[in-house]
Amino acid sequence: MDFINNILNLQFEILILFAIAFFILIINCFMLIANIKKTNKIRTKYNRFMNGLSDRNMEELLENCLESVNSVNSRNRDIELKINEIERYLIQCIQKVGIVRFNAFDNVGSDLSFSIALLDNNDSGIIISGIYARDSSSTYAKPVTLGKSKYTLSAEEIQAIDIAKKTNVERNYTAQL
Repeated sequence: MDFINNILNLQFEILILFAIAFFILIINCFMLIANIKKTNKIRTKYNRFMNGLSDRNMEELLENCLESVNSVNSRNRDIELKINEIERYLIQCIQKVGIVRFNAFDNVGSDLSFSIALLDNNDSGIIISGIYARDSSSTYAKPVTLGKSKYTLSAEEIQAIDIAKKTNVERNYTAQL
């Protein structure tokens, strides 16, 4: 009986060793699968980062990226300078327009006379008035500085300036964007 017990004990120890080895083998398989998945993720990220340029040197790739960034920054600075220059000129451009049509004389049938105010952002510019009569037509221009003129303005010219002050092409343009 001792002999059978020795054989069973010996086989039991071998069976336990095989079970431990099998358990270690299964753990290693799971670790191998996890490592393969992680490696594939890293390989995918690397390929996306390299953008299909696997034969190029990483240093060369970074230098090219930095050159591109510097070029874009330089171009952006140039664009900003140009925009600032345009904005300075825009202040002096006609941005506000007001027009009033009126009947200058009672014996003329329609509102054929007019006053047009053409003003910049500082309410400076000109006012042009056209007076229509049956026998003649006259046109006058008066300078406007900060919404006023050193020449006497008619009620229609003042009204045209007021209309122009209330309208601003720049605001309307910005609202459309």
